[in-house]
Amino acid sequence: MRNTLSRGLALSAAIALAPTLIHAQSANNCGPRASVVETLGQKYGESRQGMGLDDRGAMLEIFASSDSGSWTITLTAPNGQTCLIASGQSFETLAEVLPTGKEDA
Repeated sequence: MRNTLSRGLALSAAIALAPTLIHAQSANNCGPRASVVETLGQKYGESRQGMGLDDRGAMLEIFASSDSGSWTITLTAPNGQTCLIASGQSFETLAEVLPTGKEDA
């Protein structure tokens, strides 16, 4: 179920933030994926919490730190170029139960 929630979040974020990728690339917030992931881990203590693929083969990833609550969303193109899409504070891992549709409202 957590995978379903992560996939839904990743898909929603990718759709909502896709126009931001163009801005991020022009602002030089991009680099080789290995370098970006290393920086997120070493500088911010963030590790990957979820990921999803779009129909073009780009990979959206959510990184977060359980210690500080910081989070970062990245988008990696098939060529390995990774761009920072958004970042913030107060990340929480949720384990929500999806409604089955069988309960009365």
